[in-house]
Amino acid sequence: MRFADKKVVVTGGTGGIGQAVVNLFAREGASVLFSDRSDEDCADLCDELRANGLETQYLAGDLRRKDYCEALIKDAVARLGGVDVLINNAGIIPRGTILETTDDMWFSALDVNLTSVFFLCRAVIPQMQLAGGGAIVNTSSTWGIYPGPGHVAYCTSKAALAALTKNLARDHAGDGIRINAVCPNEVNTPMLRTGFARRGIDPETAIAELGKTVPLGHVAEPEEIADVIGFLASADARYVCGAAVEVSGAKPVYG
Repeated sequence: MRFADKKVVVTGGTGGIGQAVVNLFAREGASVLFSDRSDEDCADLCDELRANGLETQYLAGDLRRKDYCEALIKDAVARLGGVDVLINNAGIIPRGTILETTDDMWFSALDVNLTSVFFLCRAVIPQMQLAGGGAIVNTSSTWGIYPGPGHVAYCTSKAALAALTKNLARDHAGDGIRINAVCPNEVNTPMLRTGFARRGIDPETAIAELGKTVPLGHVAEPEEIADVIGFLASADARYVCGAAVEVSGAKPVYG
């Protein structure tokens, strides 16, 4: 019960990694408020967790809206009594070179993957300062550290998120606020599988073949990323601040 009595906010809570993160914190004693776009999906996840004896709360909305980001933190403070941990996990993956990337793809990637994190951190850091500390974990990507081909908007937004993480960590370590990023490579999530399906590739076959390219022998499962996020948010990582932790199974982005 590493997170007993901790108040935790998780964005992108109904996605593959997000569900694993929400489950982990709820299972380990935290009071959890999570967000995602679909009210129905959020309610379904709450019901599923409740059936397993885990209580959580949610506030659905669009992270591209500044007012929603600020309302999410305000709601967490009102309902949970504060925010000890913020997990900025929500993200989207527009695919394409610069010539294939529309204005909407570009700005959506920046809005969801980067600007929402700016708004949420700006809203939550004063709460953590008043409480004497806290932890923030952002989900960046190995593709942000080592940009791969054909994902210009995604790679740019995730690289900027890694830089934002390090900057905020330097600025607020003195407040007792540890800010870190987790940087996965491919993860076996609905988002990855949908990408294969859209290209007419059988997801099961594709995941199995992709696993052969990973030195550890398999594509990461969401729980394997959630475990690293949990570590970074916990007292076990009390001296880890400003890190961008690669979780790749030793697989390079390309080459």
